Amino acid sequence: MRTIAVVSGKGGVGKTTTSINLAAYLSKIGKNVLLIDANINTPDIGLNLGAPVVPVSLQHVLSGKNDIEDAIYTHHSGTKILPSSLSLSADIKNLDKITRKLKNNFDFIIIDSAAGLNEDVIASIKASDECLIVTNPELSAITGAMKTIKTAEKLKKSILGILVARKTKNAVSMNNIRSMLEYPIIGIISEDNKVKEAQTEKETLLEFPRSKASKEYKKLALKLLNIEDKNIFEKISDAVKNFKITVKFGKDD
Repeated sequence: MRTIAVVSGKGGVGKTTTSINLAAYLSKIGKNVLLIDANINTPDIGLNLGAPVVPVSLQHVLSGKNDIEDAIYTHHSGTKILPSSLSLSADIKNLDKITRKLKNNFDFIIIDSAAGLNEDVIASIKASDECLIVTNPELSAITGAMKTIKTAEKLKKSILGILVARKTKNAVSMNNIRSMLEYPIIGIISEDNKVKEAQTEKETLLEFPRSKASKEYKKLALKLLNIEDKNIFEKISDAVKNFKITVKFGKDD
Protein backbone atom coordinates (compact mmCIF):
# COMPACT_ATOMS: atom_id res chain seq x y z
CA MET A 1 0.00 0.00 0.00
CA ARG A 2 1.29 3.44 -0.91
CA THR A 3 0.29 6.75 0.60
CA ILE A 4 1.19 9.70 -1.62
CA ALA A 5 0.83 13.35 -0.62
CA VAL A 6 0.36 15.67 -3.60
CA VAL A 7 2.05 18.90 -2.54
CA SER A 8 3.20 22.09 -4.20
CA GLY A 9 4.26 25.08 -2.13
CA LYS A 10 2.16 27.44 -4.24
CA GLY A 11 -1.55 27.58 -4.99
CA GLY A 12 -3.05 27.28 -8.43
CA VAL A 13 -0.44 24.94 -9.91
CA GLY A 14 -2.80 22.02 -10.59
CA LYS A 15 -2.41 20.05 -7.39
CA THR A 16 -6.08 19.17 -6.93
CA THR A 17 -6.49 18.40 -10.63
CA THR A 18 -3.53 16.05 -10.31
CA SER A 19 -4.87 14.37 -7.17
CA ILE A 20 -8.30 13.76 -8.71
CA ASN A 21 -7.10 12.46 -12.06
CA LEU A 22 -4.22 10.37 -10.74
CA ALA A 23 -6.67 8.70 -8.34
CA ALA A 24 -9.21 8.21 -11.15
CA TYR A 25 -6.72 6.54 -13.49
CA LEU A 26 -5.32 4.30 -10.76
CA SER A 27 -8.91 3.28 -9.97
CA LYS A 28 -9.66 2.58 -13.62
CA ILE A 29 -6.65 0.30 -13.88
CA GLY A 30 -8.13 -1.81 -11.08
CA LYS A 31 -6.46 -0.42 -7.97
CA ASN A 32 -8.44 0.29 -4.82
CA VAL A 33 -7.78 3.99 -4.30
CA LEU A 34 -8.80 6.48 -1.62
CA LEU A 35 -8.55 10.20 -2.35
CA ILE A 36 -8.38 12.38 0.77
CA ASP A 37 -9.13 16.10 0.62
CA ALA A 38 -6.73 17.34 3.29
CA ASN A 39 -7.26 20.99 2.37
CA ILE A 40 -9.68 21.46 5.25
CA ASN A 41 -9.87 25.28 5.05
CA THR A 42 -10.58 25.59 1.31
CA PRO A 43 -11.52 22.08 0.13
CA ASP A 44 -11.85 21.67 -3.64
CA ILE A 45 -12.43 17.99 -4.38
CA GLY A 46 -16.14 18.03 -3.56
CA LEU A 47 -16.61 21.19 -5.62
CA ASN A 48 -14.72 19.70 -8.55
CA LEU A 49 -16.67 16.43 -8.50
CA GLY A 50 -20.19 17.66 -7.90
CA ALA A 51 -20.60 17.05 -4.17
CA PRO A 52 -19.76 20.28 -2.32
CA VAL A 53 -21.84 19.19 0.70
CA VAL A 54 -21.75 15.71 2.25
CA PRO A 55 -23.38 14.43 5.46
CA VAL A 56 -20.10 13.25 7.01
CA SER A 57 -16.66 14.65 6.19
CA LEU A 58 -13.01 14.41 7.18
CA GLN A 59 -13.62 17.06 9.83
CA HIS A 60 -16.21 14.83 11.54
CA VAL A 61 -13.66 12.01 11.67
CA LEU A 62 -10.84 14.24 12.92
CA SER A 63 -13.06 15.60 15.70
CA GLY A 64 -14.09 12.08 16.75
CA LYS A 65 -17.78 12.52 15.90
CA ASN A 66 -17.85 9.78 13.25
CA ASP A 67 -15.93 6.69 12.19
CA ILE A 68 -13.74 6.81 9.10
CA GLU A 69 -16.04 4.44 7.21
CA ASP A 70 -18.92 6.91 7.56
CA ALA A 71 -17.03 9.56 5.61
CA ILE A 72 -15.86 7.49 2.62
CA TYR A 73 -17.88 7.87 -0.58
CA THR A 74 -17.57 6.37 -4.04
CA HIS A 75 -17.45 8.60 -7.10
CA HIS A 76 -18.97 7.09 -10.25
CA SER A 77 -15.42 6.81 -11.69
CA GLY A 78 -14.77 4.15 -9.02
CA THR A 79 -12.54 6.31 -6.83
CA LYS A 80 -13.20 6.31 -3.09
CA ILE A 81 -13.22 9.81 -1.63
CA LEU A 82 -12.80 11.11 1.91
CA PRO A 83 -13.91 14.74 1.41
CA SER A 84 -13.58 17.80 3.59
CA SER A 85 -16.40 20.17 4.45
CA LEU A 86 -16.64 23.83 3.47
CA SER A 87 -18.48 24.71 6.67
CA LEU A 88 -16.54 22.85 9.37
CA SER A 89 -13.12 23.22 10.92
CA ALA A 90 -10.92 20.65 12.64
CA ASP A 91 -7.39 19.99 13.77
CA ILE A 92 -5.71 18.01 11.00
CA LYS A 93 -2.53 17.16 12.89
CA ASN A 94 -3.81 13.60 13.50
CA LEU A 95 -4.32 12.83 9.81
CA ASP A 96 -1.51 10.28 10.03
CA LYS A 97 -3.62 8.22 12.45
CA ILE A 98 -6.33 7.99 9.81
CA THR A 99 -3.97 6.90 7.04
CA ARG A 100 -2.40 4.30 9.33
CA LYS A 101 -5.81 2.83 10.12
CA LEU A 102 -6.63 2.61 6.41
CA LYS A 103 -3.30 1.20 5.28
CA ASN A 104 -4.54 -2.35 4.79
CA ASN A 105 -7.77 -1.32 3.07
CA PHE A 106 -6.39 0.35 -0.06
CA ASP A 107 -3.69 -0.05 -2.69
CA PHE A 108 -3.18 3.72 -2.85
CA ILE A 109 -4.12 6.64 -0.65
CA ILE A 110 -3.75 9.96 -2.48
CA ILE A 111 -3.71 13.03 -0.21
CA ASP A 112 -4.57 16.36 -1.79
CA SER A 113 -2.84 18.84 0.51
CA ALA A 114 -3.38 22.54 1.01
CA ALA A 115 -1.10 25.03 -0.75
CA GLY A 116 1.91 26.60 0.92
CA LEU A 117 3.76 25.19 3.90
CA ASN A 118 1.42 25.68 6.83
CA GLU A 119 0.58 23.14 9.53
CA ASP A 120 -2.09 21.55 7.34
CA VAL A 121 0.50 20.80 4.67
CA ILE A 122 2.94 19.46 7.26
CA ALA A 123 0.19 17.12 8.49
CA SER A 124 -0.38 15.85 4.93
CA ILE A 125 3.32 15.17 4.46
CA LYS A 126 3.57 13.39 7.82
CA ALA A 127 0.57 11.22 6.91
CA SER A 128 2.23 10.04 3.70
CA ASP A 129 5.05 7.72 2.72
CA GLU A 130 5.89 9.58 -0.49
CA CYS A 131 5.47 13.10 -1.83
CA LEU A 132 4.61 14.02 -5.41
CA ILE A 133 5.79 17.58 -5.99
CA VAL A 134 3.61 19.58 -8.39
CA THR A 135 4.93 22.76 -9.97
CA ASN A 136 4.34 24.99 -12.93
CA PRO A 137 7.23 25.90 -15.25
CA GLU A 138 7.57 29.39 -13.79
CA LEU A 139 9.94 30.69 -11.12
CA SER A 140 7.55 31.44 -8.24
CA ALA A 141 6.07 27.94 -8.44
CA ILE A 142 9.50 26.33 -8.71
CA THR A 143 10.68 28.27 -5.64
CA GLY A 144 7.63 27.03 -3.70
CA ALA A 145 8.33 23.48 -4.83
CA MET A 146 11.92 23.80 -3.66
CA LYS A 147 10.80 24.81 -0.15
CA THR A 148 8.32 21.93 -0.05
CA ILE A 149 11.02 19.44 -1.03
CA LYS A 150 13.28 20.67 1.77
CA THR A 151 10.44 20.26 4.27
CA ALA A 152 9.65 16.73 3.08
CA GLU A 153 13.31 15.80 3.28
CA LYS A 154 13.51 17.07 6.87
CA LEU A 155 10.53 14.87 7.69
CA LYS A 156 12.38 11.94 6.07
CA LYS A 157 9.76 11.38 3.39
CA SER A 158 10.57 9.91 -0.01
CA ILE A 159 10.24 12.29 -2.96
CA LEU A 160 8.45 10.45 -5.73
CA GLY A 161 9.46 13.06 -8.29
CA ILE A 162 8.39 16.31 -9.92
CA LEU A 163 5.20 16.74 -11.93
CA VAL A 164 5.30 19.82 -14.17
CA ALA A 165 1.71 20.92 -14.76
CA ARG A 166 0.23 23.53 -17.10
CA LYS A 167 3.19 23.45 -19.45
CA THR A 168 3.10 26.00 -22.26
CA LYS A 169 5.51 26.87 -25.05
CA ASN A 170 7.00 29.87 -23.26
CA ALA A 171 8.08 28.14 -20.06
CA VAL A 172 11.16 27.46 -17.97
CA SER A 173 12.94 24.52 -19.58
CA MET A 174 12.57 21.06 -18.11
CA ASN A 175 16.36 20.83 -17.78
CA ASN A 176 16.40 23.98 -15.66
CA ILE A 177 13.56 22.71 -13.47
CA ARG A 178 15.31 19.39 -12.99
CA SER A 179 18.54 21.18 -12.11
CA MET A 180 16.90 23.58 -9.66
CA LEU A 181 14.84 20.97 -7.83
CA GLU A 182 17.42 18.15 -8.01
CA TYR A 183 14.82 15.44 -8.54
CA PRO A 184 13.62 13.69 -11.70
CA ILE A 185 10.61 14.97 -13.61
CA ILE A 186 8.23 12.00 -13.73
CA GLY A 187 5.45 13.69 -15.66
CA ILE A 188 4.56 16.74 -17.73
CA ILE A 189 0.94 17.91 -18.05
CA SER A 190 0.19 20.33 -20.88
CA GLU A 191 -2.04 23.37 -20.50
CA ASP A 192 -5.34 21.98 -21.74
CA ASN A 193 -8.81 23.55 -22.02
CA LYS A 194 -10.33 20.13 -21.36
CA VAL A 195 -9.22 20.44 -17.72
CA LYS A 196 -11.53 23.43 -17.22
CA GLU A 197 -14.27 21.67 -19.18
CA ALA A 198 -14.00 18.64 -16.90
CA GLN A 199 -14.21 20.90 -13.84
CA THR A 200 -17.29 22.64 -15.25
CA GLU A 201 -18.98 19.30 -15.89
CA LYS A 202 -17.89 17.98 -12.46
CA GLU A 203 -16.03 15.12 -14.10
CA THR A 204 -12.58 13.58 -14.20
CA LEU A 205 -10.46 13.56 -17.35
CA LEU A 206 -11.46 9.92 -17.85
CA GLU A 207 -14.42 11.45 -19.69
CA PHE A 208 -12.03 13.22 -22.10
CA PRO A 209 -9.67 10.38 -23.06
CA ARG A 210 -8.38 12.07 -26.22
CA SER A 211 -7.26 15.25 -24.49
CA LYS A 212 -3.56 15.89 -23.94
CA ALA A 213 -3.89 16.21 -20.18
CA SER A 214 -5.90 13.00 -19.92
CA LYS A 215 -3.28 11.03 -21.84
CA GLU A 216 -0.52 12.52 -19.69
CA TYR A 217 -2.24 11.63 -16.40
CA LYS A 218 -2.76 8.13 -17.75
CA LYS A 219 0.97 7.95 -18.49
CA LEU A 220 1.74 9.13 -14.94
CA ALA A 221 -0.48 6.41 -13.43
CA LEU A 222 1.24 3.76 -15.54
CA LYS A 223 4.64 5.06 -14.47
CA LEU A 224 3.72 4.75 -10.79
CA LEU A 225 2.84 1.12 -11.42
CA ASN A 226 5.87 0.44 -13.64
CA ILE A 227 3.51 -0.67 -16.41
CA GLU A 228 4.49 -0.32 -20.05
CA ASP A 229 1.31 -1.64 -21.71
CA LYS A 230 -0.53 1.48 -22.88
CA ASN A 231 -3.65 -0.53 -23.71
CA ILE A 232 -4.05 -2.02 -20.25
CA PHE A 233 -6.94 0.32 -19.40
CA GLU A 234 -8.96 -1.07 -22.28
CA LYS A 235 -8.17 -4.65 -21.19
CA ILE A 236 -9.48 -4.26 -17.66
CA SER A 237 -13.19 -4.87 -17.19
CA ASP A 238 -15.44 -2.31 -15.59
CA ALA A 239 -16.20 -5.08 -13.11
CA VAL A 240 -13.34 -3.81 -10.97
CA LYS A 241 -15.71 -1.08 -9.83
CA ASN A 242 -17.61 -3.41 -7.56
CA PHE A 243 -17.24 -1.59 -4.25
CA LYS A 244 -20.17 -0.54 -2.13
CA ILE A 245 -21.42 3.01 -2.64
CA THR A 246 -22.19 4.36 0.79
CA VAL A 247 -23.61 7.65 -0.48
CA LYS A 248 -23.60 8.86 -4.08
CA PHE A 249 -20.77 11.32 -4.67
CA GLY A 250 -21.10 13.62 -7.65
CA LYS A 251 -23.23 12.98 -10.71
CA ASP A 252 -25.29 9.87 -11.36
CA ASP A 253 -24.04 7.31 -13.87
